[in-house]
Amino acid sequence: MTNGSITDVPGIRVGQAQRRGDGWLTGVTVVLPPPGTIGSVDVRGGGPGTHETDALDPTTLVPTVDAVVLTGGSAYGLAAAGGVQRWCEENGRGFPVPGGVVPIVPAAAIFDLGRGGDFGARPDAAMGYEAALDAAGSADGAAVDRGNSGAGTGAALGAGRYKGGLGTASLRLAGENSTVVVGALAVVNAAGVPWHPGAVPPSNGQGLNTTLVVVATNAALTTAEARRTATAAHAGMARALNPVHTLADGDTIFTLATGAAALVPPPQLPAAALIELQSAAAEAVRLAVLDGVAAAEAVTTPAGSWPAYPAKSA
Repeated sequence: MTNGSITDVPGIRVGQAQRRGDGWLTGVTVVLPPPGTIGSVDVRGGGPGTHETDALDPTTLVPTVDAVVLTGGSAYGLAAAGGVQRWCEENGRGFPVPGGVVPIVPAAAIFDLGRGGDFGARPDAAMGYEAALDAAGSADGAAVDRGNSGAGTGAALGAGRYKGGLGTASLRLAGENSTVVVGALAVVNAAGVPWHPGAVPPSNGQGLNTTLVVVATNAALTTAEARRTATAAHAGMARALNPVHTLADGDTIFTLATGAAALVPPPQLPAAALIELQSAAAEAVRLAVLDGVAAAEAVTTPAGSWPAYPAKSA
């Protein structure tokens, strides 16, 4: 809690749904931004499971995002995005087309199949809809459940040796840009482990891993600037975990910019304000990843046991 939350960004809401027991250990997290929010993405892992990420390229037609879905269930779990899209349509959120709207709902998945004991127990559209309702019903600035919640429910760490989880953090820029907030939410299902001197990277283990992140800010960014911010934010993942971005990872960072606060560029170096924001994004990601590891709680199911990652000794 001391490092803040993605919901410190005004207008950003987070909703979650999860199932535990009777073969289940998985869930969905939905980040619901205000209408008109700009979005982009940078995928670095060699084994991504994603939906609608091509729509976030700066050269495409629609620059806005209606919701972002992080889900368990690997490629099967991407079905959760359909439930979130349904909620958006019911509430008139989406790109206007003749006869209605088409909600832009990108999604990314972690591999947690079978960790509850039943390989077929995975998120679906109904669970996505439940998480969207949870987000919509939350208050502005509401606390985010960390650890074994939402998409972090079935997450693991260190190539499947330890329990992973969901974490979040936020930072505020300095000086004339002190109204600008940058937050991050991370689902840590990593091949790697928290990086510190003496930490030994794990062996391949299961070889099916992913860290998913949503970075959000109230700054006004173009789609291209949001894309570059997602790229810069991957540095925070690399500072927190070793290894990252492997062939067996699906490491993905989304960026959302609500546009409520204009960046004030210094006259000597106009790009400096954007560089500061991107640096803050990387640090927020680092803090959110470590928060997710620290908040994760040990789990035992018919499929196995995942202890909490041991805290670094002083």
